[in-house]
Amino acid sequence: MTIRSRSEEAVWQALARVPDPELPVVSVIDLGMVKSVAVDDRGARVELIPTFLGCPALGWIADKVRAALAEQGLEAEVAFALDVVWEPSRITPDGIEKLREMGVAVPAKGDAAPVACPYCGARDTDIESLFGPTPCRAVYYCRACRQPFEAMKP
Repeated sequence: MTIRSRSEEAVWQALARVPDPELPVVSVIDLGMVKSVAVDDRGARVELIPTFLGCPALGWIADKVRAALAEQGLEAEVAFALDVVWEPSRITPDGIEKLREMGVAVPAKGDAAPVACPYCGARDTDIESLFGPTPCRAVYYCRACRQPFEAMKP
C-alpha cells in the first residue's frame, strides 16, 4: 500500500475501522478486500474485492465504507471488482492472527496439506462440511484436540 496524500491516508485509516459483518475482529483491509483507493477533489473511490461473489453482505459493507469516509468529510463511491478473485492469501498476517484467535483457520495458498487447526496447530483435520455458517467458510474437525472449527474457503 503506497499512500500518496493526507486524504488517501485518511481513507485507509477509515477503511481499517470497517469490520467484516460476519468476522468483526477483522477489517476489510485485514481481509485483503481493498483493491484500490483513489482520492480527488470530488471525494474518494474505493474498489473492493468480494470474499465471495454471492456474499449477501456486500451492500452492508459498502454502506459502512461510505459512512466511515463520511466521518472523514469525504464523499465515497464504492464499487466491487469482479475482475479479481479474492483468495485467503490476500488476508494480512495480522488478519490471520486475529482470525486464528477467533477460531477460524486460513488455508495457505496452494497448500495441499490439511488445514491447520487454529486451536492446537495440528494438521490432523478433516473437512466436515463445505457449507459453513457463511458462504466463504467451511466447517472442519481436528482429530488431535477434538475441536470443530471454521476455515476460510480456498
